[in-house]
Order: sequence, then structure tokens, then C-alpha cells
Amino acid sequence: MAGIAAMLLAGILGTAMGLNITATYLASGVAFVAVSLWVDSRITRRRSAVRHPGPDAGQDANVALDADSSKREG
Repeated sequence: MAGIAAMLLAGILGTAMGLNITATYLASGVAFVAVSLWVDSRITRRRSAVRHPGPDAGQDANVALDADSSKREG
């Protein structure tokens, strides 16, 4: 979903900047691939960290990996 959103945003920005259709299409494709690879990398790192927590992580390893924990605590 993030890759598609980046592709749409790049298409809109390319059109607004006055790029021709070929350049807009190419920029949209590049944005899609870049965001998709970035998201895949983040998911892979998170899964890897859950499977193999560090030696000093202890029992709270899964709590430390929660990206939104600070938002929930207030």
C-alpha cells in the first residue's frame, strides 16, 4: 500500500511540475520500487529482531520493538 501511495504522489507531483508523461511514469515507478524495498527491509529487520533478541534484552524484548509504545503511554 505504501508503494502505491508513493507512486500516486510522484505522479501527481510530476504532473504538477510539468514533466511529460514518460518522465512522470518513470518517476512513479522509481518511487514505487524505492518505498516497497524500504518497507520490506523494515519488516525483515523487525521480524529478525523478534526471532533473535539481543543478549541483554531479557523478557522485555518484544516490548522494546513496539514502534508506537511511546505514543500509548501518554
